[in-house]
Amino acid sequence: MAAKPKQTAGQGSAKGSIFNDPKVRGMIYQILLVAGLVYFFWSIVQNASHNLEKQNIASGFGFIENTAGFLPNQTLIDLSATSTYGQALLAGLLNTLLVAVIGIILATILGFVMGVARLSNNWVVSKLATMYIEIVRNIPLLLQLFFWYFAVLRNLPNPKQSGSLFDIFFLNNRGLFMPRPIFEEGSSLIFTALFIAIIAAIGISIWAKKRQMATGQRFPSFWAGLGLIILLPVLAYFISGMPVSYEYAELKGFNYKGGMKVIPEFVGLTLALTIYTGAFIAEIVRAGILAVNHGQTEAAHALGLRNGPTLRLVIIPQAMRVIIPPLTSQYLNLTKNSSLAVAIAYPDIVSVGGTVLNQTGQAIEVIAIWMIVYLSISLLTSILMNWYNRSIALVER
Repeated sequence: MAAKPKQTAGQGSAKGSIFNDPKVRGMIYQILLVAGLVYFFWSIVQNASHNLEKQNIASGFGFIENTAGFLPNQTLIDLSATSTYGQALLAGLLNTLLVAVIGIILATILGFVMGVARLSNNWVVSKLATMYIEIVRNIPLLLQLFFWYFAVLRNLPNPKQSGSLFDIFFLNNRGLFMPRPIFEEGSSLIFTALFIAIIAAIGISIWAKKRQMATGQRFPSFWAGLGLIILLPVLAYFISGMPVSYEYAELKGFNYKGGMKVIPEFVGLTLALTIYTGAFIAEIVRAGILAVNHGQTEAAHALGLRNGPTLRLVIIPQAMRVIIPPLTSQYLNLTKNSSLAVAIAYPDIVSVGGTVLNQTGQAIEVIAIWMIVYLSISLLTSILMNWYNRSIALVER
């Protein structure tokens, strides 16, 4: 046999070790990709900076200290004509959080009720729930928002013909007017009692869960906690000398003055988000319940449990492990869908930010604020839901 030709020292070995090594080759590709991305974003920044300079628009976030000169029609903080753009954006952020939190709570309740109703043995209840889910899920959210705002709320009677309840609640096309509480000296004791009651309710819930795991005996922690949350503040209210008075709305001219006003834009947005998201949550709940083995239901019935306790104590706790991950996505969707508020002039962070953008021309900075706000809310929601998901995970005993 012919002998193989001998390679000279270093001939081809260096080339093969460098260019044929998958790790080295992959590292080179990654470095080139990162360098390309850095150059791409650097070009965007340079181009934006050049265009801003040509239009004499200063870059940076210094504009948030300037006077805004406008007032949103709903604020959870005190604003005036001399408030800054930063304060206006904060008011918009709080409005976004308000509609998101209330929408999540109401959509969760509605979704669970409709999800269970669709599985009901009652033919009428089941079909009504099915109709709600199938109709609402297949109509775009923006159209539903327009329906509730323009077709329903804007067609309510004018202030002089308002609907009244006990002569202290008034509903018209300008909004819902109700008594506004005025907290006087000594009212801090009420909030202290409420805080203590909430902490005590959480402690009772944790203790009841540990007690049930150890002994199998249930404790009515929900009702005990609810009683504390209601009774302690009421007791503090009377002990401190009833330091809360109320300001009532009165019809003056063409509109009501005083009291507390819930604007129709808030009501319309909350209704649309709740009803739309509730339909998707209902399907998630139905799927979670069906994922639980039917033998669990039969075993509960064999122990003498009726349908209600079986669903509440056996099926739902197991179904929650299937429900929570997609439910988190619906919470994120509801929060991001609240940006449609700009279509009906509800002053959320996008609507207020749009006004700021038009007045200052700081498009890049305002858009960056929007992105940071929604990213932060989404990450915080995901962290909380992931924590809850881990807390209900099965633990081997």
